[in-house]
Amino acid sequence: MQSAYLVLDIETTGLDPKTEKIIEIGAARVRDGQVVETYQTFVNPARKLTERIVELTGITDDMLCGAPYIETALPAFLAFAGEDVLLGHSVRFDYSFLKRAAVNLKCSFEKKAIDTLKLARLCLPELPSRSLGALCGHYEIAHTAHRALGDALATHALYQKLCAQFESADQAQPYALTYKVKKEGPITPAQRERLLKMLEYYQISPPCEIDRMTKNEASRMMDKLTLAYGKIVN
Repeated sequence: MQSAYLVLDIETTGLDPKTEKIIEIGAARVRDGQVVETYQTFVNPARKLTERIVELTGITDDMLCGAPYIETALPAFLAFAGEDVLLGHSVRFDYSFLKRAAVNLKCSFEKKAIDTLKLARLCLPELPSRSLGALCGHYEIAHTAHRALGDALATHALYQKLCAQFESADQAQPYALTYKVKKEGPITPAQRERLLKMLEYYQISPPCEIDRMTKNEASRMMDKLTLAYGKIVN
């Protein structure tokens, strides 16, 4: 069993790290099987949440409006994480969002990890589901679902259970996480002017903080507006 690690979970506005944003980061530092320190922060995504995400997580726009933006929240988390090996349930999902944010902020985030989802697939192939919720039910682990710190603590408890029951889990070694991503530049003045003109023309309120968009995000939004409403007629 890994004796020292940082168990991690994030909540996001959706599933695709290319288009969605982090809204909560939760983590716990573990030493010799015991949680010795925890970390939690909301992250302002500079956009409104969908009803589905509010329903799923219980996180609301009001809870995020005063939260730090990612350029403040991520360095604080990286300082907390230090050099620890990561533990997570489908940990590459969490890593992909954090890695993209780190690249955009010119921060280093190279990590090794252990994935409890991979361990559960290996050790418990007979279960119909190996989601975190299903596994917590299987082991009767108390679980605050779809909140970052609650999921992180449940993942820690799950890892302890798997290692206690299965030798293959107990002997699993950390592996290097990989996620290729290029730095994204900020929205250009020309894009900003065009996008604001389109929103005014279509009589649509800005769905996010325009000045915080990347070039790629601005391009995607303009393409979606054109597809949905047609080209601007001068």
